[in-house]
Amino acid sequence: MTPQRTEPAPNADERTMLEGWLDYHRATLARKCEGLTDEQVRTASVPPSDLSLMGLVRHMAEVERSWFRRVFAGEDAGPIYYGEADPDGEFHPGEADTWKDAYETWQAEIEAARRTASGHPLDDLSRGRHRSSPEPYSLRWIYTHMIEEYARHNGHADLIRQRIDGATGE
Repeated sequence: MTPQRTEPAPNADERTMLEGWLDYHRATLARKCEGLTDEQVRTASVPPSDLSLMGLVRHMAEVERSWFRRVFAGEDAGPIYYGEADPDGEFHPGEADTWKDAYETWQAEIEAARRTASGHPLDDLSRGRHRSSPEPYSLRWIYTHMIEEYARHNGHADLIRQRIDGATGE
């Protein structure tokens, strides 16, 4: 099933626009992965890079978890895929890892992010911190950063998908 993608109205309020663009980019990544086999979503972009669609989805699950749960909410939510032995573990799925599990984990982190942000004004500051700054982050900053993060990786996803089966598009 093709994920729905809807651009926010050009005259939407700020919150609706930020959430709308974030959801748009989440749906874009899902569309880039749609209809592929486990083997195809594991296909690396171009050697020597090991970047794959599954790796991008696992990475975005980690990013959702990090910014919304750890940074904004201050939760003690450990990593899903990476660790000391493999700091980039989200990009290195093992033989037993499946697309279904990666997709479901990503969707669960998106839902957790929505719950975490729900009801908070955009000016609310994070309870946790990120390694890049000792300062708290506003929810507005986090939404903007997440849109940027997805937009950048959707460009990668487009190139990977084109390499896999020639499919291109927004």
